Amino acid sequence: VQLQASGGGLVQAGGSLRLSCQASGRTANMGWFRRAPGKEREFVAAITLTGRNRYYADSVKGRATISRDHPENTVYLQMNSLRPEDTAVYYCAVGGTGVQSGNLLRAEAAYGIWGQGTLVTVSS
Repeated sequence: VQLQASGGGLVQAGGSLRLSCQASGRTANMGWFRRAPGKEREFVAAITLTGRNRYYADSVKGRATISRDHPENTVYLQMNSLRPEDTAVYYCAVGGTGVQSGNLLRAEAAYGIWGQGTLVTVSS
């Protein structure tokens, strides 16, 4: 499986973006992470294979929505009320197909395949 992330760009604070992650094949539990300039990569959101469970970092809770479209093998991350601190390269990743807890899905170790990233820049 290969992942292609898109949808990043330059947006003003308070604006919105929808990131997409297109997979070349069947996917599993999926996650979004981000790496801000000079910082470690951090968890943003995750969704289980069925879409039943979704997990968010505290920093984006209430402003982000992760969703998936199974027929299209695509996972989305809708980001609203964007802040300058949301500026980062956003990466999508594929996890396992089995049950993975929310705590596990918050860790990079749960994911085996990563996309190339899409840059989000939020201006103040």
